Amino acid sequence: MKKVSISIIGSMTPTGRLEDSFELMTDGEYSVENGVSRVSYIESALTGFEGLPTSFDVEQDRVILRRGGGAISDMIFCETQKHHFLYETPYGMVTMGIDTHHIEKDLGDHGGNLEIRYDIEIDNIPVSRNSFVIDIRS
Repeated sequence: MKKVSISIIGSMTPTGRLEDSFELMTDGEYSVENGVSRVSYIESALTGFEGLPTSFDVEQDRVILRRGGGAISDMIFCETQKHHFLYETPYGMVTMGIDTHHIEKDLGDHGGNLEIRYDIEIDNIPVSRNSFVIDIRS
């Protein structure tokens, strides 16, 4: 694992509302092993997940977002299939769906860029259009 600087620019456009965006700059770790790039960091209050360890595993045809120690389910981004999973909220569990429209990655041994555009639904009801761009630099 290499120490890296991470910039994450995210946006969310809830159905029928205006876009909301954020930018997070943080330190983290990055590695490439067996064709899988992994970037990990600790979430801040800005994302609503303060203190949770978070990682992105970038594989050949999908990206897996993992937050925390199992309390929140993995989010799988794959352009060829919608992913449904249980998601823990302060009010209980809900079924979420992720429909990934675009994944673009340019990652190497020293970092690079990752961009994902996707829609989220809750209990099969469209909720928002989302995107994020992650820049990883050693």
